Amino acid sequence: MANAITRLITWMNGERVGEDSFGNIYYRDKKQRASGRRRRWVVYADGRDEASNVPPEFHAWLHYTIDDLPAKDSGKKHAWVRDHRANATGTAEAYRPPGHTLQGGRRDHATGDYEAWTPE
Repeated sequence: MANAITRLITWMNGERVGEDSFGNIYYRDKKQRASGRRRRWVVYADGRDEASNVPPEFHAWLHYTIDDLPAKDSGKKHAWVRDHRANATGTAEAYRPPGHTLQGGRRDHATGDYEAWTPE
């Protein structure tokens, strides 16, 4: 759930302009500013402010890379594109390479292609 300030600003100044496949709702200012731009923002469906939950086409709109909202069918994926996964940094699901201290701290022995640097 968006915090109270975001909800108030959205209610007073926001114009709902779209929704993505994750249920995030996108807004822009009702009034145009002197700069000619309307501020744009997103209210996340799950209430957590996690930028990796914004699809690329809406990310481009939020950052003024494109002017028009993404078309409904713009989310088409190529066969090689994986489904979205939230950023797992700092969680138990985070990637840990071999030798990481939380993976046992052991790695394979060097194969001879590595030579440690020693200062002269």
